[in-house]
Amino acid sequence: MRIAAVPYSYRSDPDVPDFPDDRPLILFDGVCGICSGFARFVLRHDTAGLFRLATAQSPLGQALYRHYGLDPEDMSTMIVIAEGRPRLKADAGILVLERLGPPWPLARAARLAPEWLADRLYDRLARNRYRVAGRRDHCMVPPARWRARFLA
Repeated sequence: MRIAAVPYSYRSDPDVPDFPDDRPLILFDGVCGICSGFARFVLRHDTAGLFRLATAQSPLGQALYRHYGLDPEDMSTMIVIAEGRPRLKADAGILVLERLGPPWPLARAARLAPEWLADRLYDRLARNRYRVAGRRDHCMVPPARWRARFLA
């Protein structure tokens, strides 16, 4: 799913805190087992340090959800902001995998599926994410070696 937005539109939104946007930012549900697992996967496989991460529950995450017209209480949509543009749902996940080192860029083959189908599958998993992988009492706390890659 894509949102038609002017690149870097959040920079002129007084409700969005300033943040370094020279690298892609992944916003994820920090209490979701699947989402936190994906964040750890990215941190392990992103050896170049391309991505920064923030939880959707953080002040930055909440402000960006509102900025893009998403319900900040419903964190079922992962957002990846790359080159100032938001990417959502399956599109966001595929973008992340495409930018990791081999063999993960092979995930671009998933772009052959119609976007509506990929998003339908994403939505189904997102609706059941707590049932599948559990819900934590608090947001993921990254190990010390990765803390610099997290934004508050």
